[in-house]
Amino acid sequence: MLIVPSAIVAKGLEQIFSDQGEFTVTGNLQDLSCGALSRIRSFDADILLVDPSVFDVEARRHARNLIAEYTDIPVVALLTSLQGEDSLRQYDAVIDLYETPSNIIFKIRAALESARDVSRSEGEELSAREKDILICVAKGMLNKEIADLYNISIYTVITHRKNITRKTGIKTVAGLTVYALLNNLIDINSVE
Repeated sequence: MLIVPSAIVAKGLEQIFSDQGEFTVTGNLQDLSCGALSRIRSFDADILLVDPSVFDVEARRHARNLIAEYTDIPVVALLTSLQGEDSLRQYDAVIDLYETPSNIIFKIRAALESARDVSRSEGEELSAREKDILICVAKGMLNKEIADLYNISIYTVITHRKNITRKTGIKTVAGLTVYALLNNLIDINSVE
């Protein structure tokens, strides 16, 4: 999935992916108006490429955390303009607009492999707190809402969610909801 304001850049990426035959673009949000980030869940994507310039200057420093409220998939920064190096450390990878198609594919593949390397461990069960977080996720709560409910930082919620994904091998909210239902952590009537 892309969050790229330039139609030319988006089409170029789609063409590169088509030519390389490895990835397909499931959608592109050209801006973040009208709660666009909340629509990330509706796209069945394995990775998100985002041009950090879609965020205002203040939000750029915390863009990855803003995105993490809506998805757990790897996020790759796509540089279409100069960005401060500090704000780029938060991303799973960084792609420059001038990179070769094979380098772009390599970096995306590496970000996906890195996420898969944190695969579920055999025999590891969810902790009590992870089950609490999972229940909240299954009920459709955002990371900020969960943090406020349990009086913990949003970073702690994100860490719990990463551990849940690692232990269960499930990365989508829908999948985690099914997991919670099948393991009797929630009742079907409590799901929105």
